[in-house]
Amino acid sequence: MKKIHLFCVMLAVLFLSAFKSDRVITIFMIGDSTMANKTLDAGNLERGWGHVLGGYFTEDVRVDNHALNGRSSKSFIDEGHWDEVVSKIKPGDYVFIQFGHNDEKPKPDRHTDPGTTFDENLRKFVRETREKGGIPVLFNSVVRRNFGENPNAIAADDFRPEKADAVEEGDTLIDTHGKYLDSPRNVAKEMDVAFIDLNKATKELVESMGVEGSKKLFMWVPAGVSPACPKGRQDNTHFNIYGARQVAKLAVQAIEKQIPELGKYVRYYDFVVAKDGSGDFFTVQEAINAVPDFRKNKRTTILVRKGEYKERVIIPECKINISLIGEEGAVITDDNYASKKNIFGDEMSTSGSSTVYIYAPDFYAENITFANTAGRVGQAVACFVDGDRAYFKNCRFLGNQDTLYTYGKESRQYYENCYIEGTVDFIFGWSTALFKDCEIRSLGNGYVTAPSTDQGKPYGYVFWNCRLTADAEADKVYLSRPWRPYAQAVYIQCELGKHIVPEGWNNWGKASNEKTAFYAEYQSTGEGANPAARAPYSHQLTDISKYQPEKVLAGNDGWNPIQNGNALLTNIKR
Repeated sequence: MKKIHLFCVMLAVLFLSAFKSDRVITIFMIGDSTMANKTLDAGNLERGWGHVLGGYFTEDVRVDNHALNGRSSKSFIDEGHWDEVVSKIKPGDYVFIQFGHNDEKPKPDRHTDPGTTFDENLRKFVRETREKGGIPVLFNSVVRRNFGENPNAIAADDFRPEKADAVEEGDTLIDTHGKYLDSPRNVAKEMDVAFIDLNKATKELVESMGVEGSKKLFMWVPAGVSPACPKGRQDNTHFNIYGARQVAKLAVQAIEKQIPELGKYVRYYDFVVAKDGSGDFFTVQEAINAVPDFRKNKRTTILVRKGEYKERVIIPECKINISLIGEEGAVITDDNYASKKNIFGDEMSTSGSSTVYIYAPDFYAENITFANTAGRVGQAVACFVDGDRAYFKNCRFLGNQDTLYTYGKESRQYYENCYIEGTVDFIFGWSTALFKDCEIRSLGNGYVTAPSTDQGKPYGYVFWNCRLTADAEADKVYLSRPWRPYAQAVYIQCELGKHIVPEGWNNWGKASNEKTAFYAEYQSTGEGANPAARAPYSHQLTDISKYQPEKVLAGNDGWNPIQNGNALLTNIKR
């Protein structure tokens, strides 16, 4: 039962996504093992560059990778794989074509000759793609890491043996593809097709890294590192995760230059997190750990591809300037709660229950869902924010009691177009936080906020143009109650649903709080707006000049995320 609500949210996301499918461009990929998707079994570290390509595009582009290990242009056609791709191509889709590694092999079921049979197969791919309204793009083969004379270099593609003995190598990178590199170029020129010389790009990359450094790109795996090859592996053809990402990056850089209509969808991220192996990491925490400590004046961007990541994420104070960007349907979730016992038998506590902890300054999140699926078991935090200048855009915070913990006393936080849900005190804490154009949804009766603003602080919570909505069971909800005596909450031009009680505010059972807390509204609308019936210690504002967002968030450094987005403040000393 804990995950029912989260499941419904994910279902809604998928339902809405269905209406976008007719606008999505599909890149179909056909080729060999250097391009193909790989199994993730036993911690396999091998990746084809097509496996990771999707992390370099916006969600306007979908990668459908049909490349297969061991296939040549001939066997790909003969086995019916090309017919399967052709049946799916729609006008405006792209087909990326890269063969050669296996066309070189002497086996009759795979071999083709450059200038004749290889070229004719490439023409077939181009011609039939165009007949379906698709856009073909020809690539030549990526380089083999062949330093020195190696007569077995081509045949070695078919084998992935575990190796313990060192391979003797020379100093010069020697080509193994010969005229097979010319065929895609020649056919592209003949048929007026875009051609990307990925061999040249990868050759330059390998040479720049040198004999030893270039092993970092390929499946040179030491013994004992991967269960998939416990004795190690020395493979000069197939890429590891890092290598595949670097080759895909070279491909999209070429696409930007040569195919600008597709290049406009290219995006570059420092790290990609993906459950399907198409990224650098499988978990968000692994990506956070990889961020250099105190990386000043630059942002580290992390793409979180769609999927549910069940993990506890901690962003320590040293991991500054992180931008966490989610694809649609990216959810970070856990199910801890305050009264749950830890390994010592102690209760976790409210602070110890959170799914995500953000201690670092200048954190930015976009299109991420932060969820705690513990259910109605008391306090169970989805997101705990301590760092200063935290900015959340188009994010969702899912939970029940104590969903969003604005923890840092010196923290300023900005929430733009976000969705926050819960039952009791589901936005709470000490921070200065401004919510703009957000939906604040009550799942049951209770209190929307419980600020604990310190005495003397100019601001607590400020809501601008937000919508307060509710599930059917919620019919008695207060705008706020003071967790600490000097709590502050101000609602400006917000639409309040009928679930908001006429008195609006609650004193948490202490009359003394009425003298110290500051609760106010300005031009509330909706069925829950009732200024005449509000608690007498609350205020109806006539002047909101001091509550302009740039003033609320300015602090001593002039932080203005509305004007500057998530740009870095280069004048801040750290």
